[in-house]
Amino acid sequence: MSCCAGSISSPLLDFFDARERMVAAARPVSCNEKVELSQAVGRVLVDDVFATLDMPGIDNSAMDGYALRLNEICEDGLPVELRVPAGAEVLSLPAMSCARIFTGAPVPLGADVVIPQERVRLDADERVHIEGEFAKGANIRRRGEDTCEGDILLSAGTRLNAAAIALLASHGMGEVDVLRRLKVALISTGNELIEPGATRVPGQVYDSNRAMLKALLMQSSCDVLDLGVTADSVTELQQTFTQARDEADLVVCTGGISVGEEDHARPVLERLGGVSFHGVAIKPGKPFTLGYLGDSPEAGIPFVGLPCNPVASLVGWQLLALPLVHGCQGRIPAELQQFPVAAGFSRQGPQGRRELLRVVLD
Repeated sequence: MSCCAGSISSPLLDFFDARERMVAAARPVSCNEKVELSQAVGRVLVDDVFATLDMPGIDNSAMDGYALRLNEICEDGLPVELRVPAGAEVLSLPAMSCARIFTGAPVPLGADVVIPQERVRLDADERVHIEGEFAKGANIRRRGEDTCEGDILLSAGTRLNAAAIALLASHGMGEVDVLRRLKVALISTGNELIEPGATRVPGQVYDSNRAMLKALLMQSSCDVLDLGVTADSVTELQQTFTQARDEADLVVCTGGISVGEEDHARPVLERLGGVSFHGVAIKPGKPFTLGYLGDSPEAGIPFVGLPCNPVASLVGWQLLALPLVHGCQGRIPAELQQFPVAAGFSRQGPQGRRELLRVVLD
């Protein structure tokens, strides 16, 4: 997205101030659990994890070739006295000889270089002749080169992806301590909304926001409490918000947060908790709301109110709600990526708001 900024003089909250307040409002879930590594993808580490091994555990060959002493290379060539596959024990290299070695195999004691097989010529007597120049230590992965026992492998707050899980597995870890999943109550409001797949009559709108947000929450490794569509009714909204407060860690609601006569979500939110801020100086997404359900922002459940417009809802989620979700998961919210590029178009931003445009980066 690209940001076209007009001057922000309205009482609406500046976008960057709003984002900072979202990050500050996050309170990580407190409970943790031990899970099998195979079930840990997307989970967040409770504590720092330390290396249990040197990696590599031994000096080993980075490729298929021949291990030898660099100062013993001679015109007559060197006989092959050893064959060392991966998984073999560490052997000693006899003087004035070399070892046929394979990728990952332990380098024989005494050898100080591995010559790639592409740079070797065998004569009729099967003696090895070297082509080219090599430095001592070439093509040898040294013990502890990647990590040493006791090094920090992953820091607390890391979200485990495939690479992180592979790293933990390489150190023999079958289980890991993670924070429990964040449980998010998802609510859509609006008398006009119906479920996708239902028969539509004029005036009704398929609820695309909830489908989108549920997918986004699941992509973020949240457990979703889908409370469906709630009618524009103070009584029904109060019942739904109360259930969300009692059963979830965070509430995400779309619609009903503006100031129209049928926008009841905000008054109900104020009755059951409070509003931290309402309205951000962005387009789309101006009605974005942060509040809480409970006695105070510190003791209550965070409440995110997104606009009913699907594009505005997506913008509010991606740029404002997602950092809060990450913080509640115990993750460090990622910084916004910002870099200057030349615009291939001209556009006047709206007075008093930052316009967030979908663009294509060429």
